[in-house]
Amino acid sequence: MKIELNKIKIRDLVQGYEDNEEQGVRAYGGKLDVRPPYQREFVYKDKQRDAVIETVQKDFPLNVMYWVKTDDNSFEVLDGQQRTLSICQYFNNEFSLNFMGFANLPTDKQNQFLDYELMVYICEGTDSEKLDWFKIINIAGEKLTDQELRNSVYTGPWLSDAKRYFSKTSGPAYALGDKLVKGVPNRQEYLETVLSWINNGEIEDYMAQHQHDRNANELWTYYQAVINWVNMLFPTKYYRREMKGQPWGDLYNKYHENSYDAEEFEAEIKRLIQDDEVQKHSGIYPYLFDHQEKHLNLRAFTDNQKRKKYEEQEGLCPICHNRFDYTEMHGDHITPWSKGGKTTYENLQMLCKDCNHRKSNK
Repeated sequence: MKIELNKIKIRDLVQGYEDNEEQGVRAYGGKLDVRPPYQREFVYKDKQRDAVIETVQKDFPLNVMYWVKTDDNSFEVLDGQQRTLSICQYFNNEFSLNFMGFANLPTDKQNQFLDYELMVYICEGTDSEKLDWFKIINIAGEKLTDQELRNSVYTGPWLSDAKRYFSKTSGPAYALGDKLVKGVPNRQEYLETVLSWINNGEIEDYMAQHQHDRNANELWTYYQAVINWVNMLFPTKYYRREMKGQPWGDLYNKYHENSYDAEEFEAEIKRLIQDDEVQKHSGIYPYLFDHQEKHLNLRAFTDNQKRKKYEEQEGLCPICHNRFDYTEMHGDHITPWSKGGKTTYENLQMLCKDCNHRKSNK
């Protein structure tokens, strides 16, 4: 890899600065792509952004930046996007520092700012060399999310099209599923979620297979199918908060070919929410499909209840009639929860591990 250190004045950097929000950012006379496909959105907090401007105004050294040369006359930011945007936004009067915007500065202060020299390493090399270097230099500072790092590896037409659907806060994926899917689109959390759904958690494998596809139609069609399936099964007039963040894609993959009754689902949801034994309401939705009680975190007997019952039974298991230490016995519902049993002392018995296991499997 060829790496060359350059001194670039801010007045040259901010020439032609244009931010089309999630569509892209250009600077340096239009020759610098500030936010290439593998880069994240702007995530600096005000304090971090202000620190960049203060550093420049005091003529203190700013951390070195890294650009990649993409052809004879264009570049993309490899590291330093947040600092670059802070500088360009301040020059563009998008924020002020100490109640002074750039336009309000005295001429000498403006010139001092514009004549400040940024230390920029410009590198040339293969895609794999550039991306390996990017991962290393990104260790410090604002960390990329896992999906942002994946995006840095699997760039191409497929990723650009996928981000058009899933990586915009005003995009179609958010508009369709914001009540059901957790995360922030512009931090790639929507994209990560649907990729995990469509390929059973094997995100990198799916991205590698489709990296050079011309579009992400398959992914977008799948996402629509999942969300529409959920809305068909749960056509409530309002979204319950427990619906957001469910593993909808995983449930769709396993059960979408089965037939379900939306009215029966609604009645069961209301019954379970009103059941004091159910401690985890978010587990109701997967429970509807596989009926595994582990999802519900059912109320458990207290240690005091179990110890009292153990003494009452004198350590004897009522099924095998053998005597055990307290640590070798489990609290068991005489009448199971699924048959209307409650977590009360009257419905408690202490069973040995083997008998409790056999009873649970019936």
